Amino acid sequence: MPIVDAQIHTWGTGLPSNLSHWQITHFTPAEAIALMDEGGVDAAVIHPPGWDPNSTEMAFAAVRDYPGRFAIMGSLPLDRPETRARIAGWRDQPGMLGLRYTFLHDPARQWLKDGTIDWLWAEAEKAGVPIAMLATDSLEEIANIAQRHPALRLTIDHLGGRGGLTTLKDAAAMTHMPALLALAKFPNVAVKATGAPGYSSETYPFRSMHTYLRQIFDAFGPSRMFWGTDISKMPCSWRQCVTMFTEELSWLNDQDKSLIMGEALCAWWGWNRPT
Repeated sequence: MPIVDAQIHTWGTGLPSNLSHWQITHFTPAEAIALMDEGGVDAAVIHPPGWDPNSTEMAFAAVRDYPGRFAIMGSLPLDRPETRARIAGWRDQPGMLGLRYTFLHDPARQWLKDGTIDWLWAEAEKAGVPIAMLATDSLEEIANIAQRHPALRLTIDHLGGRGGLTTLKDAAAMTHMPALLALAKFPNVAVKATGAPGYSSETYPFRSMHTYLRQIFDAFGPSRMFWGTDISKMPCSWRQCVTMFTEELSWLNDQDKSLIMGEALCAWWGWNRPT
């Protein structure tokens, strides 16, 4: 069963601007590979972080240097006119699967709400470029986008929550769940089950999160629920992030696990991994 992490960050300089991440000046693809091998992780999708201006170049090098181990969800500036023209050829870049954005703060959150970036959804749908997003307070707006653009594959990050951008734990961190589950009726919306341990006040196996994972599974199914870690802010090892799903969620059968742990993600984002 291939195990593919839906989201990690790698960087070569600077401290993470999000204090929930390891406050270290580098976490390189080579360092990630060592931990992935130790944890039984076959591959990972790099989301280049903004705190290192060279992180995207590093990600492309990782795709080249470690065939089949890394792919990329990148980004383009939403406030530059030339961005629109670049979307059509975005996936022509080696290892590039799609686009990923954070819509938790203005002006990006307002752009999503008021239609300023409606061109993004139209161009990405036309080009077959999937989009992932962190957008906890805008899930109703995303429902409208999903309905208007049925061929656009959208992925909601971090169980629909704020990931490391909140100190809330357990039920207090999951108040958005009704809005998230309402998106399941749109077949073009999926959920990254990334970073689940970080929302829990408990230790492994982080049982306070199991109820929410089951709700997501029941609503979206194993073909639209993707395991992952965002490892640089997890309170546990990569191996424990894996076994939380493969050993502790007794309601997942073997086929469910194969999909959730990597197969479904690769199909959704069109990653034809060399093995």
